Amino acid sequence: MASIATRNLTVDGVRSLVRTSGADEGGEAVVLLHGNPGSSEDWLDLLAATGEFSRAIAPDMPGYGKADRPREFDYTVAGYARHFSGLLSGLGVRRAHLVLHDFGGPWGLAWAAEHSEAVASLTLINVGILPGYRWHKYARIWRTPVLGELFQISATRPAFRFLLNADNPRRFPDAFVDRMFDDADWGMKRAVLKLYRATPDLDGLSRNLGEALKPLTLPTLVLWGDGDKYLPASYAEVQKRYFDAEVHVMPGCGHWPMIDEPDHVRDLVIPFLRRQIGG
Repeated sequence: MASIATRNLTVDGVRSLVRTSGADEGGEAVVLLHGNPGSSEDWLDLLAATGEFSRAIAPDMPGYGKADRPREFDYTVAGYARHFSGLLSGLGVRRAHLVLHDFGGPWGLAWAAEHSEAVASLTLINVGILPGYRWHKYARIWRTPVLGELFQISATRPAFRFLLNADNPRRFPDAFVDRMFDDADWGMKRAVLKLYRATPDLDGLSRNLGEALKPLTLPTLVLWGDGDKYLPASYAEVQKRYFDAEVHVMPGCGHWPMIDEPDHVRDLVIPFLRRQIGG
């Protein structure tokens, strides 16, 4: 496994912590985008493995991990895509192999739709084009004024641990849950509310991104836990409508397969990325 370094990068006054592995420079890179709730730490295993043969990058996006949480940031899919574009520009990345999870999907795919010349491949983990999607139970709470604030304020560590594990086929490592809870200060909670309330129609957004990306016939690896309570695994095969997709549904995994079965995920993702690098 390659070592992992950290640095800070500021785009339009908003700082993101960026974890890197492999070469310090180079126009081609594997770029891993976390979702909600999450951070670049979700990718430590894949980041170190990818760094053995490629430049690899995983940022904390605004509101998450160790990134800034400004009130005035544009907490929309378009706003995150712009910040992501600025990060890649600042890092000198001209050709990106995107590894996306959860809300990292819309952020990364929105960037890809605007930079078709720069996106080289996709690895979609429990996310993709989601026609007909309706928000899961927690998203509906977050999107509801007052109720969302009360839900965020009242969250305790034991309750957070219970709810997260209750929705997963297997118990998460305590360190994973504790790290996620420790990151969830009020700045992050505010960012979550703003993001979900600024995304009323994920179905329509997703369809538009799918139509924009479909002509690119991007080589795509799709991994999906069959026990995902938030984004149903029935969407895994749907990705073949939009991408040149290789699909793997992972039995006994939930919304975070890279946490549930890191070795299995690594054994699928790394060979795929090796085939794409320099292609």
